[in-house]
Formats: sequence, structure tokens, C-alpha cells
Amino acid sequence: MKDPPELDDSETVVARQGETRGGGTFEFGGGEKGDALIIAVRCQGRGKIEVSVKPVNVGFPLECADGRASTTTGTAYNQVDVAGVEKQGTVSVLAPSSVRWSMTIGRG
Repeated sequence: MKDPPELDDSETVVARQGETRGGGTFEFGGGEKGDALIIAVRCQGRGKIEVSVKPVNVGFPLECADGRASTTTGTAYNQVDVAGVEKQGTVSVLAPSSVRWSMTIGRG
């Protein structure tokens, strides 16, 4: 699996997590009011991962496949634009040890 997903040139990277197995929790800093929070996750290996974002209580699953890396992007990425998203917070990933994943967190 390659490096964490890239963001568009108009978006700012606030945190990156390289290839990881199993779960983890990562902090991200606050942003400007009106900015969306972007969570891009790439995974490889058989299994499903669950991503949750605090303090905005948003989450999403990602089904991962053997043999190829898949990136979850929704339309462009998983972009969260709800009240409070400009605050600092954490992204948590629950994943089986059979799955490798990486993540980029951004603002845009």
C-alpha cells in the first residue's frame, strides 16, 4: 500500500497517518469557521474498518479488499460540514489486524 491519500490543492492537510494495522486514535487541530473537515482513508486487506470523528459524532464504514488498496472518498472525500467541525478533535479507527490503512485529515 502506498502513502496516505492526497488532498486537492485547494485543501490543507492537518494530519496524516502512515500505514497502520489495527486501530488507533489521532488528534487534529482546529480550523476556520466555515471550513469543512476532510477525512480520506485508504485500506487494503480483507475486512471492514469503522471510522468515527469526535466531537461532531460522525462516522463511516469502509469495506477493504485483499490485493488492492481502496480509498474512500464519498464524492471527493469524506467531507464533514456540520456545526462544530471547525473545532479540534479526534479521528478513531477500529480495524482488524488483517487490514492495513492510512489516513489524511484536511480542511477545505
